[in-house]
Amino acid sequence: MFHGLSAFPLTPLREGKFDEQAFVQLLRPLVDAGVDSLGILGSTGSYAYLTPEERTHITRCAVVHAGTIPVSVSIGALRLDDILRLADDAQSAGVRGVLLAPVSYQRLTAEEVFSLYETVTHRISVPLCIYDNPATTGFTFSDELLYAVAALPNVNSVKLGRIPDDIAHMRAQLPENVTLGISGDWRAASALQAGFDVWYSVIAGLYPQTALAIARAKDTAPSDRLAPLWALFRQYGSLRVMAAAAEMSGKVAAPALPFPLASLSGKPRETLAAVLAELALA
Repeated sequence: MFHGLSAFPLTPLREGKFDEQAFVQLLRPLVDAGVDSLGILGSTGSYAYLTPEERTHITRCAVVHAGTIPVSVSIGALRLDDILRLADDAQSAGVRGVLLAPVSYQRLTAEEVFSLYETVTHRISVPLCIYDNPATTGFTFSDELLYAVAALPNVNSVKLGRIPDDIAHMRAQLPENVTLGISGDWRAASALQAGFDVWYSVIAGLYPQTALAIARAKDTAPSDRLAPLWALFRQYGSLRVMAAAAEMSGKVAAPALPFPLASLSGKPRETLAAVLAELALA
C-alpha cells in the first residue's frame, strides 16, 4: 500500500458542494498514468472542511473510479467518534489504507497523541499511515513518540515533512514493516534519493506524469527543473497553488476550495500561469 508514488488530488467543489464529475475527471489521468496509490481527502483534499457524510461519499466515489489503484483516505477529525466512524465507513467502502494526523483545536500532549493512535489502531483492519504535519496540526512528533506509535498494530507507514539527519538510525528504530514517506514536494526528490520508500505527492494529483518522472529518476534533475513552482509552493502553500492551476486549466470550476480558503489571485496567479507555461507539466 505505502510504496512508490501516492497521488493526492484536490476535492473540487462547485458552489460549496462536492463536484463529483470534476473529481472523477481528476482521478482518471492518475489511474491511466499508473500511480502507485491514491491519497484521497488529505490536506490537499480539504478533508477538514467536509462533513463525515460528504467524506464517506467522496471515499466511495474514489474507490469506484480507482480501478486497480489502491486508495487510502484521511480519517482525521477533532472527535474520536468521528474518526472511528470515518474509519469504519472507509473500510466498508474498500479502501486499502487510512491516513491519520493528530487534528485538534487545543494543542495535544504526547500522551494524548499516543492514546489517540492506540485507540484507533486497535479498531481498524487496514494499514494506517501516521502523518506528522506540525504546520497544520500544531503538534510535532518527537522521534521517541514516532517510534512508539509506529510500533502499534496496523501501522505501516510514516509521512514526514522533513528528512531526518540520520535516516539509517530512524529506520533501525522503526518496525521493519513501516515504510518511510515524504511530503513537501520540493524535498521529495532528495528524500527518495536518500532512501525514502514513498512520496506522498501534491503535484501528482494534477500532473502525474511529471511526478512519476521525478519519482523514477536516478537524480534530482527533474525536480530541480521545477524550482520556480516549488518556490510558489513554499510561499503560498501547495493547496492554493494546485487549486489555482486546476482552475486555470478548466479541470475544476472556480472557486474550487471551501470558503474561506481561496486559490491564488492577482499577481501570484499571473506568476503561476507564467511558470506553468514555461514548465509544460503533464
